[in-house]
Amino acid sequence: MKPSQIDEQTKTPAPLSLREAAVYWLKLGFLSFGGPAGQIAMMHHDLVEKKRWISDKRFLHALNYCMILPGPEAQQLATYIGWLMHRTWGGLVAGGLFVLPSLLMLIMLSWGYMRFGDVPQVNAMLQGVKPAVVAIVLFAAYRIGVRVLKNKWLWGIAVFAFIGIAWLKIPFPLIIIGAGLIGVVAHHYFSSTFNVVKSHHATHAAQVKALINDDTPTPAHAVFSVKKALTWLTFALAAWSIVMAVLVYCYGWQGALTQMGWFFTKAALLTFGGAYAVLPYVYQGAVEQYQWLTAHQMMDGLALGETTPGPLIMVVAFVAFVGGWTQAVLGSEHLFLSGALASIVVTFFTFLPSFLFIFIGAPLVESTQNNLKLSAPLTAITAAVVGVIVSLALFFAQHVFLLNMNLESFDFYAILISILALWLLIKHNLSLLKLVVIAAMLGLLHFYISLAL
Repeated sequence: MKPSQIDEQTKTPAPLSLREAAVYWLKLGFLSFGGPAGQIAMMHHDLVEKKRWISDKRFLHALNYCMILPGPEAQQLATYIGWLMHRTWGGLVAGGLFVLPSLLMLIMLSWGYMRFGDVPQVNAMLQGVKPAVVAIVLFAAYRIGVRVLKNKWLWGIAVFAFIGIAWLKIPFPLIIIGAGLIGVVAHHYFSSTFNVVKSHHATHAAQVKALINDDTPTPAHAVFSVKKALTWLTFALAAWSIVMAVLVYCYGWQGALTQMGWFFTKAALLTFGGAYAVLPYVYQGAVEQYQWLTAHQMMDGLALGETTPGPLIMVVAFVAFVGGWTQAVLGSEHLFLSGALASIVVTFFTFLPSFLFIFIGAPLVESTQNNLKLSAPLTAITAAVVGVIVSLALFFAQHVFLLNMNLESFDFYAILISILALWLLIKHNLSLLKLVVIAAMLGLLHFYISLAL
């Protein structure tokens, strides 16, 4: 690094307004392809290395907290950083703009799917993208694993989590609790073993100044207060109750929109590990229990979800749109509005807890920046999440690689696409948007070759 560059980076960047920050959060909302791993990597590059809004250490400390929360960790991380920089409005703007573009895009894509999904060429492209989704999920596990799985103990936790959720059917919250307890015990006996989530560029980071630096005092609004926590809890419960009451009044308790609100409230509160961990639960409820859509449509929705920016959990907007459309909640003459309303309702119930967890929990997390007693359990929990993500990849692979879920009948073309996609991600760091386009073209090519034969 040149001396002039060192001088420039040792100076603290100029403060920025909420409006200036909002421009970035909106841009991120439109460009945040790649699932949680890609989105977190993009935020790290932009906010830590390029703009220097927050130091590497503070960024990773916030990330570790968001990783253990129910809900989308990347959206919660954006909310956390926005809140830390610009108080409540900063968190609402950052978290909201992270979601809004993907919601609008998925509503339009879902409409196109319901209108034109039976067109053979469209279906062929989706069949090409679905194997790439398997590779994308595996790549997410790889990216997190490289950062966390530094020794045999953490590898063991990841394997335990994979076996526990994939074969023993242990509920994910119990796996999280178990991993956290292992981390608590390990802190007393093997503290260095579990203190591995460190700066990406420790030497360089020590030279760089950020708006929120390692030694920046916690701002006044980020200091924990029981009064503020209770205020936020009351506000969130009131908002949830009002919307749910309106749905019950208009559609009844058994109405599709009311049941969607209730189901996705549980999904947001009772599932951990981000989108990759919650999707099996969503599949079980939306496909098997409520039958809002078919298994085939669910997999198509996952493929469409990878073509849009924003959190992968936004696939719930597709699930809701299809459910609202098929249930015709606003009448058969208003199918688009039925689907769009269902998507908006489900997005509200899915993300309301995410904002609540940040506004209540982040002040507590800010007070534990140098607390190794907390870092050890967080590291153990992050290791467990790696195993859960791999189990999700296996879950997807069963539906993509097995023809009619028959162990004796494999879709070898889908397997080849998945292997190629994983190779392009790991070896060439291909962007997810380009990968999805390539996979769709391979699916279309296979369709025309099969047609010619």
